Amino acid sequence: MMSTDTATPAGVANSIDAHIEFSFKGETYSLTSTLDLDRMLDKYIEPPSLHHVLAVEHGINTYSYLYEVMEVEEIEFDNPKGLAVQFLHDGVFDLEGFAAQRGDSQMLDSLQAIALREMGIENLEQHPKLKSALIHAYQLGMEA
Repeated sequence: MMSTDTATPAGVANSIDAHIEFSFKGETYSLTSTLDLDRMLDKYIEPPSLHHVLAVEHGINTYSYLYEVMEVEEIEFDNPKGLAVQFLHDGVFDLEGFAAQRGDSQMLDSLQAIALREMGIENLEQHPKLKSALIHAYQLGMEA
């Protein structure tokens, strides 16, 4: 039996524990990892397959039969931290929803910093029209 645990790195704001168990050629594999969601999403352009992330983390070749067997099994999630708490329901984690919300939060944090530095506005929430205009300008800039 193969079992690997990865401890939660200190200071991780958004993380979740992932567990998967499967058998291949008479051997049972039980993989457990604490996924640093911020680091993971910073590494990939699009949210990756979590099966792929777990396989790579545990040294499983993603072009092997072992990986194909692993992909058939559902990953179980628990112990969410930070924003991940909002996207775990009944052991199922919505990575795409998490990634979208995280992107929005990062954008708003950046806009807030600009508003403070350039206009002295400490809370954009108190200026909804300005906030809306800044979001619109940011989105236009992303399309260019």
